[in-house]
Amino acid sequence: MTTDTKALPRITPDSAPFWDALRTRRLLLPYCLDCGLPHLPPGPVCPACFSGRLEWRAVSGRGRISTWTVVYKAWFPSFAADVPYNVVQVELDEGPRLTANVVGLPNERLAVGLAVEIDYDEQREGITLPRFRPAAA
Repeated sequence: MTTDTKALPRITPDSAPFWDALRTRRLLLPYCLDCGLPHLPPGPVCPACFSGRLEWRAVSGRGRISTWTVVYKAWFPSFAADVPYNVVQVELDEGPRLTANVVGLPNERLAVGLAVEIDYDEQREGITLPRFRPAAA
């Protein structure tokens, strides 16, 4: 690496601001400072204007399901049928689309357009994972 080059930053959902915010039950997502669009899909530059400038903004985590599927996955294939879970893509009110699973909703109630909100499922002290659940009316 020469003195006039530098490594590009990696902007991914597992980056520090995203996970630090989840610890305090907030949702931060990267946005481009030049065009204002979400800095997603993850990458070192904005997919819309190729700018490398971004900021992490708090978003509500409310939105609507745009697609969904039921996934059967387990460490041992023989148990896969016992652990199905719902995977949804949620179009957030602020614009970006996130993929997560849904809790508190049986498969027969899953529907495109259903209003959902983010929930923070505590795995153990200080570690939470983002999930979605039906939004309060």
